[in-house]
Amino acid sequence: MADLFTFENLGNLAVLIFLQAVLGFDNLLYISIESQRAPEAVQKRVRFWGIIIAVVLRVVLLFVMIQLIDLMKEPFHIFDFPGILTGGVNFSTCVFVIGGIFIMYTAFKEISHMLSMEHLENDPEHKKGGKSAAQVVMMIVMMNLVFSFDSILSALAITDVFIVLAIAILSSGVAMVLLADGVTEFLKKNRMYEVLGLFILLIVGVVLLGEAGPAAAHAMHDDSLLIHIFGYELIPMSKSTFYFSVVVLVIVELVQSGYQRKLAAERAHEQKPH
Repeated sequence: MADLFTFENLGNLAVLIFLQAVLGFDNLLYISIESQRAPEAVQKRVRFWGIIIAVVLRVVLLFVMIQLIDLMKEPFHIFDFPGILTGGVNFSTCVFVIGGIFIMYTAFKEISHMLSMEHLENDPEHKKGGKSAAQVVMMIVMMNLVFSFDSILSALAITDVFIVLAIAILSSGVAMVLLADGVTEFLKKNRMYEVLGLFILLIVGVVLLGEAGPAAAHAMHDDSLLIHIFGYELIPMSKSTFYFSVVVLVIVELVQSGYQRKLAAERAHEQKPH
């Protein structure tokens, strides 16, 4: 047991907690948005139980993933269509592709839903909750597990000590429980940031698809397994590029919001009788 409290493990734990917090923001954003689809009276309980169940399953998933990634790191199929599609596919590749497509589909669906509602706050279905509490909890749990793949695979690159990884995941779960209500209330008062959050989710889906490209090659240390589509290598987006994109989206939203307020104030001033 004393071996767990080494300087290396404690350092890895600090890095992992920070990593889980950063990577968990988009997850928390989704939970806050999705919980609003449930009846208003149970939204807080939905967020709480959705996070608790998802975190417990994430720890289970971590243990399973550690076993599967090692057992299934060899590519089970190699595409060989020169100029069209080449490269190896393993378990991690499938995880990234399925997760990325699912996240992008969810973001597109929610954006389309918002565009189809002229006055969402006055819509009776929205007021009573478009989904049951059980349906929303299941969606939160499912999406939490999808988001888990990115953070778990990133964490495994730092350490393979299960207890250290589990403590980091549980810490992120506690943080999500404490912050979920605050984030949801903020989104209710600032609906434009809900749209911003959905576009961030869209970028997360693109990030996961990019991670699929070198998954098999990195596992086998063989660059010939890198996925190429129409002759171009499928390169993962760097974390710095991802966060730069998020910052740009936030700045654009802030500038646009400020400009709209300025225009509204000018119109109100012009309409005043002189």
